[in-house]
Amino acid sequence: MILRLPNNRFHFKVQTDASDEGIGAVLLQIYPEGDRQIAYLSKKFTQAQRKWSPMEQKCYAFICALDKWHNYLSGIKFVWETDHKALTQLNKKAQINKRCERWRLKILEYDYKVKYIPGLTNSMPDYLSRSPVDDTEEDPDEVSLLISKSTQTDFLDINKQSPVVTAVQTRAMKLRNSTSNEKKDTTILTSDTPLEENRIVPFSIEQVIQAQQDDNYVKNIIDNIKKHTKYFIKKNLLMRRLNPPVPYVPQGEHRQTILKIYHDTAANGAHFGRDKTLHKIKTRYFWPSMYKDIDNYIRSCILCAQYNPRRHKTLGKLRPIEPPDGVWQLVSMDFHGPINPTSRRGNKYIISFTDILSKFMVTKAVRDNTAQTAVKFLKEDIISKFGTPKCILTGNGIHFTSYMMNELIKQIGSTHLYSTPYHHQTNGQVERSNLI
Repeated sequence: MILRLPNNRFHFKVQTDASDEGIGAVLLQIYPEGDRQIAYLSKKFTQAQRKWSPMEQKCYAFICALDKWHNYLSGIKFVWETDHKALTQLNKKAQINKRCERWRLKILEYDYKVKYIPGLTNSMPDYLSRSPVDDTEEDPDEVSLLISKSTQTDFLDINKQSPVVTAVQTRAMKLRNSTSNEKKDTTILTSDTPLEENRIVPFSIEQVIQAQQDDNYVKNIIDNIKKHTKYFIKKNLLMRRLNPPVPYVPQGEHRQTILKIYHDTAANGAHFGRDKTLHKIKTRYFWPSMYKDIDNYIRSCILCAQYNPRRHKTLGKLRPIEPPDGVWQLVSMDFHGPINPTSRRGNKYIISFTDILSKFMVTKAVRDNTAQTAVKFLKEDIISKFGTPKCILTGNGIHFTSYMMNELIKQIGSTHLYSTPYHHQTNGQVERSNLI
């Protein structure tokens, strides 16, 4: 294939694919006579990358293509064609896969559209991925040593010495280190729990013990530990009886540090939702208002509010009700109750009927709030005495939305209006009268 020189007058297109051997990518431009090749990319997988899922491998091919052709693709609109249909949602919503979610946040600066194409039409990157040319290369995000406080924490197996800063290792790095005899200068924290990984400690046990001793609430628990059966003391540290036991975190800066680490950092999931963040923290720490604090912290996160998609139907717009031109043009009706104690006649509800313009009100004590009671009141106490109103505004209770009520309003030729759900201000005049 003869490569063309880039021409800024035509749109760019990126095609990628991955196989068990490596990745392949092609940079094209859309000419009037067809697509023309600009550059190729072919790279082998490492042993760790071969174990990735197909989605991760194909997404990694796109990441490598963006890194290589950043000068061409940055700041312009382009199309990414892939034969993996799950990746068509990469730029539209958060990904469950942690590695793909980290990559999605990394490439937010690019303006691209994902297009699915069948595998048979994705022949060029498919061939390049099955016959890779470039040598293997680790993902830079997983190779870099994170010497910071922005990773997971653990209190279960920490020694009494001062906190130790360690390097987070990937599975590939662990495999290489196990086969070599070279000794690293960094000290690795190990844990007896098989599911736990190496972690960086943001503060020491001594600091937590000191914070507990300075907290009056914790002092009260420690002084009366026999009464508080849900707690116990282990090496001067107040622990919560859970499975496994977790330390009690007193009120202060330690709680805020934990929230930042387990929600804001990429090493711990990169802005997961409330439930996942809560699960991560409660398996390691405890404090009474944990659920409320985590919920408030995530609700106030600017990045979550900016990039998380709405997963529910968009709320409809409020439509204002025009004020009436005359008396009996618009009326409202509502029930109030149950009222305790019940009257001697067994009445425990009050049904109210108000004219919006004149504020004229009719009320009656009734025994229940059924549709039969509402229809009877409307016929005998309103229509027969004062005439038929033009529009009737009610709530959304079953006594007002029933078939019997709708048939009566249809027979008298009136219009039935309903208030907005969970918005009592719509029927505010009669709601206000219920407070009198």
